[in-house]
Amino acid sequence: MPEAILTLDGVHTHIGPYHILHGVDLSVPEGGVAMLLGRNGAGKTTTLRTIMGLWKASRGAVRFRGKDITSLDTPAISRKGIAFVPEDMGIFTDLTVAENMTLAATRGAPDKRRLDWICDLFPPIRTFWESSAGTLSGGQKQMLSVARAIIEPRDLILIDEPTKGLAPAIIKSMTGALKQLKETETTIVLVEQNFAMARALGDTVAVMDDGRIIHAGDMAALAADAALQERLMGLSLEAHQ
Repeated sequence: MPEAILTLDGVHTHIGPYHILHGVDLSVPEGGVAMLLGRNGAGKTTTLRTIMGLWKASRGAVRFRGKDITSLDTPAISRKGIAFVPEDMGIFTDLTVAENMTLAATRGAPDKRRLDWICDLFPPIRTFWESSAGTLSGGQKQMLSVARAIIEPRDLILIDEPTKGLAPAIIKSMTGALKQLKETETTIVLVEQNFAMARALGDTVAVMDDGRIIHAGDMAALAADAALQERLMGLSLEAHQ
């Protein structure tokens, strides 16, 4: 088993008066894709935002490569080599695709070879390079959001429901691109409601409920166990082909 690149130890998160995470323990092995599954409202998005420092843990520790990053602000966490693709995409709709990509490059301009690789992963980036990001379709905007997150090499990328509301053809394209990204040295933590995609991409899985991790293990084992799926989530992966 690879060493953990990310660990959460007893993490609690409050948002105003609301206690959202109740002692989350999570270990993400380095390399591959770690799925974070659970019903709506289970705490998945809050977990990603807490890792990224957008919401602060009120108790517990977040560690990246063994170093405590709990108290760091979001820019400092990003500089450690962690990127976040939020559910709302986080792109600048008034800017062009080119401007969005340039702003995401920390060195001021994207590396040409890496940009070519990204455009091969997501062909609409090249096609609509000079177009306003606001004119893109939902699927194209999501591709741009992921592309911005990986314009620089990242050790860890957190992606929150990249296929939500997308057409099946776009989901297939996104799955293929993430499979290729999986072959790089980037570790991915992926929140996803599309279970066929989760099975296709996931190496490990953690299932959340009521702000806690209630199951952790191999994705393949969960995908093969309909009774466990039903018990953990009230759903069957077999029903989401």
